[in-house]
Amino acid sequence: MAVIAHTEKDVDLLARLMRAEAEGDGELGMLMVGNVGVNRARVNCMDFTDIRTIEQMVFQSPGGFEATQKGYFYQRAREKDRQLARRVLRGERFHPATNSLWFFRPDGDCPAQWYGQWNTGRFKSHCFFSPTAADCPDVY
Repeated sequence: MAVIAHTEKDVDLLARLMRAEAEGDGELGMLMVGNVGVNRARVNCMDFTDIRTIEQMVFQSPGGFEATQKGYFYQRAREKDRQLARRVLRGERFHPATNSLWFFRPDGDCPAQWYGQWNTGRFKSHCFFSPTAADCPDVY
């Protein structure tokens, strides 16, 4: 059962985002990026109070994803990437992105906090950040 309503168009869009943001980190890295995206679409807190769909989440501005500004994002979704997107849409979660609403790729070590949000860990090139349960109970 899906954790957020979606269409096949949404699956393609999420798959393209996951690939464009984290293909270099392999399937697990892509799944973690998918976790962040799904979390943003399902919560009602912080920067995400008006985000309710995959499309709104992917193209949120300001605060969206850099990948949407690059040509690679606009290539057709591959079936293997769609399968990964379906997994996170069904609710599979992967640490350290389990409750994360943000990630970024630093030049060095992950900072303990990023814009006031706590680091929950690193996977390959990306650091993940989660709000506290008090700031965003919906993500827990």
